[in-house]
Amino acid sequence: MSNRVTKLVVDTNAFLDNINNIKKFVGNKEIMPIIKANGYGTHINKRIDIINNFNIVGVAIVDEAIDLRNNGYNNDIFVLNQPSILELDDISKYDLIVGISEISFIKNINVPIRAHLEIETGMNRTGIKIDDLEEVINIIKNNPNIKVEGIYTHLSSADNDNIYTMNQINRFRDALKIVREHFDLKYIHCSASNGLLKYINEFTNLVRPGIIIYGYESFPGSSEIIDIKPICKLKTAITYLKEVEAGESISYSRKFISNKKMKVATIPIGYADGFRRTNTNIGEVIVKGVKCKVLGSVCMDSCMIDVTDIDVKVGDTVYIFDNDSITLDDIANRYNTINYEVLCTLSDRIPREFI
Repeated sequence: MSNRVTKLVVDTNAFLDNINNIKKFVGNKEIMPIIKANGYGTHINKRIDIINNFNIVGVAIVDEAIDLRNNGYNNDIFVLNQPSILELDDISKYDLIVGISEISFIKNINVPIRAHLEIETGMNRTGIKIDDLEEVINIIKNNPNIKVEGIYTHLSSADNDNIYTMNQINRFRDALKIVREHFDLKYIHCSASNGLLKYINEFTNLVRPGIIIYGYESFPGSSEIIDIKPICKLKTAITYLKEVEAGESISYSRKFISNKKMKVATIPIGYADGFRRTNTNIGEVIVKGVKCKVLGSVCMDSCMIDVTDIDVKVGDTVYIFDNDSITLDDIANRYNTINYEVLCTLSDRIPREFI
């Protein structure tokens, strides 16, 4: 256990509550939680006691799946993205399920693997086009190493474009009819967080919730559709206090110069932790319930904040986001990005404290 004062506090009970509420919402569909990118930065994937509650989990790359196996997870692991031919031996050795869609990859599968066929319906990232589906099926049927267990697609715009999404769903249903003539399918899935919240898709039997299992909205208003609660708070503590006079500069490149006498605190979090230089002179943190401005350039490992009007001491807690005064979405808006990216790019050097 690290004694570093900068920590991402992760509430496991809130995580399980979110899962239970999603289960109630989707009914009898299997839930495959997406725990890629170290559980969206939460490291919940390291808690095998929690992950063992699921029959199947989803990751993005083979290395993530191998880590799960080595940590003791023995149920199904689905690798969402088609891997490299170089990873085939590991896929077979660790009994992973992989998405497949690219013909040259499929032709070169020379070890026993389990697979889901990825169908291209409008995301235009990866996937088998319906016009190529019969050819791919013939290749697979002539390769005894491939066991097809599922079929899936990815809805690109389920949060904001109903017509486009319905077209994708209809294309997927057409592909499903073709594939079912050749393979017995255990899993049929097309809905990640946005899709499962907005579309029932009765012909599917599995959903792939991501950001919402961590309690954050996949689009504005998500939490009004389903009861989810944020599971993380990012905190640190004051490590140094000083007073500066009017005209003194703070941090690199003198980007902040005080216009009055000020009390300034240093906190040990910087851009190497994922607290971006974007926060220079505009970021805010919470100290004793008060929003405090970041002063000057954010350093690699620390930054300075204005605590002039607050009674503070070294060791006092500072929240980067507390899901109340400052939310993950507030930070995402400050960075002109999405909450997914903010959470996923928190550095691994920040200890995760599970409560």
